[in-house]
Amino acid sequence: MTTRTALIVDDEPDIRELLEITLARMGIRTLTAPDLSTARQLLSEHHPHLCLTDMNLPDGCGIDLVHWIQQHTPATPVAVITAYGNMETAVESLKAGAFDFVSKPVELPRLRELVNSALKLSEPEVQTRTSRDEPGLLLGKSQDICRLRAQTRKLARSQAPVFISGESGTGKELVARMIHMQGPRREGPFVAVNCGAIPSELMESEFFGHKKGSFTGAHESKEGLFRSANGGTLFLDEVADLPLTMQVKLLRALQEKAVRPVGDTREIPVDVRILSATHKNLSALVQEGAFRQDLYYRINVIELTVPPLRNRPEDIELLAQHILQRIATEYECPPARLSPDAIERLKSYHFPGNVRELENILERAFTLCDEEEITAADLHLGSPAPEPPADENNRDPAAPASAVSLPDGAMDLESYLESIERQAIEKALEATRWNKTAAAKRLGISFRALRYRLKKLGME
Repeated sequence: MTTRTALIVDDEPDIRELLEITLARMGIRTLTAPDLSTARQLLSEHHPHLCLTDMNLPDGCGIDLVHWIQQHTPATPVAVITAYGNMETAVESLKAGAFDFVSKPVELPRLRELVNSALKLSEPEVQTRTSRDEPGLLLGKSQDICRLRAQTRKLARSQAPVFISGESGTGKELVARMIHMQGPRREGPFVAVNCGAIPSELMESEFFGHKKGSFTGAHESKEGLFRSANGGTLFLDEVADLPLTMQVKLLRALQEKAVRPVGDTREIPVDVRILSATHKNLSALVQEGAFRQDLYYRINVIELTVPPLRNRPEDIELLAQHILQRIATEYECPPARLSPDAIERLKSYHFPGNVRELENILERAFTLCDEEEITAADLHLGSPAPEPPADENNRDPAAPASAVSLPDGAMDLESYLESIERQAIEKALEATRWNKTAAAKRLGISFRALRYRLKKLGME
């Protein structure tokens, strides 16, 4: 096993000695430098696996060394030691390309976590896997998507908070997952949460957890999202929907790297990387006072923009084939292919709902097409919905309109519609003595569509 080496850059002998002892106990050989010029020479000669540098040095600034490493030895992760509470300097170092930062006085458990994460970036497996332009979850050959993949690989080597912007349905969560999967936290959990889907009164408990009996209904303790993501990544989707009161508490958790569960008197340290996203204009919300400026600068250290699907039509055919294969596998149906006219129709479509809309269009076409090939007509792009039969006497006996009445009061529309569909399929199967081919014909759908619905509704 190759001995791992770390370079410590600090002009205070006591700090250098403390860091040397700590790393030596972790089995890491250390090199030390009291200034920038010595550090540059050691970096060139020894190519260490990790660099720890103080911010204030006799012949310059720690950020100057970060810039130098980015230009000359970019494979070396560098962490900056900052003054306590100086978040502006810490954020500046992350933007310059630092892997992470640690504040003085240095907390040894936090330092060990940082060092272990940084050393994972030097593992040959990571370097080999990330050296190629593997598509992973981000499929496509367009210039925009290739650039996005390269950016995710680069950002995976950092612990800097990343803000992912883009229209709804572009795949912001996929980008977040790619950053997580390619980084040193890949073996830890990836926890995604839609901030707009959590009731405001439960938000603090959801994020930070609570102690048993801390409020009415707290029948057992809960660890919360931050602790669930400990050692991994927490993805805050639709972060713009956080209420101002929660924004304050989130900012403190990010700055202190600790959370206080509801009903508890102590803070619990957490090691979490924060990725966030929204389709809204976050800077405009800051100007309007709807989003805190200090939190905005904390989560938006690096911004990554996901391009809309209409800007990369050359990727549509590849995406469509992948989606159709996934649908066929999921519902155990024969795969369908797109006809040339269907491909051209998709390429010319605007896709206001982006990749998510493409998935919906193809899933609908897959279930409704009668052949193994999906044509442009099967896509129903811009076509009006078919009119219901005018003659009530021609209504199929399997149709449940007269059998199911609309419930009183509040209802779950999706469950209600599924119950109607389930009843129609059951009646058609009973009427045809459970002959699926005849039942599909009786329902006016393809055999593929019936198999899809049986799988979806759990009626197999």
